Amino acid sequence: MELDKKLQNITIGLLLGDGCFEKKKDTIGIRLQIKQQSKAREYVEWLYSQFKGYCLSEVKFREDYKQYYFSTRYLREFQNLYSLFYKNGRKIIPSNIKDLLKSPLSLAIWYMDDGSLDYRPNDHYAFYLASNCFSVEESKKLQKVLFDNFGIKSNVYNNLCRGKRYPRIYIGSEGRNKFCQTVQPNILDCFSYKLPHHT
Repeated sequence: MELDKKLQNITIGLLLGDGCFEKKKDTIGIRLQIKQQSKAREYVEWLYSQFKGYCLSEVKFREDYKQYYFSTRYLREFQNLYSLFYKNGRKIIPSNIKDLLKSPLSLAIWYMDDGSLDYRPNDHYAFYLASNCFSVEESKKLQKVLFDNFGIKSNVYNNLCRGKRYPRIYIGSEGRNKFCQTVQPNILDCFSYKLPHHT
């Protein structure tokens, strides 16, 4: 069985962001796990409403981490995406990412999950997409797909943080309007702070 197209697009966005798959040795199928900070409750509940038919329990809150979370059942439907996005248990960027990352919904989910806005009124704004769990080469692959599939120009920066390098995709003046137009229709109200106020 395959996921319907909308759920597939949502899952692709989640895998580029904070979402993760879990595979158990003796279990058939893959489980999708969602965790977000308390301010993103609306987002987690919206995601749950999309995957509800594949879940055993509702959204829960974890007090110690101040997180809302849920997970799906172990599903065969995720097997194909798991085999593309995971290698030896580690998340990777699939070689056919250009064919997978085509929907504005996937891009909006990735941004809501793992993106940020650098905004200074009347002066400057830019977007960042965190790609720090991927390599610089993988980030450059994503940079190319942003341009090829959405016409969004960006740069890859390999930032130094506490002695480690973390790649980030930076969308500045040449790509920001196009990026904003592409993701805005799918951005939930709880993430309106991630959009510049004048758009």
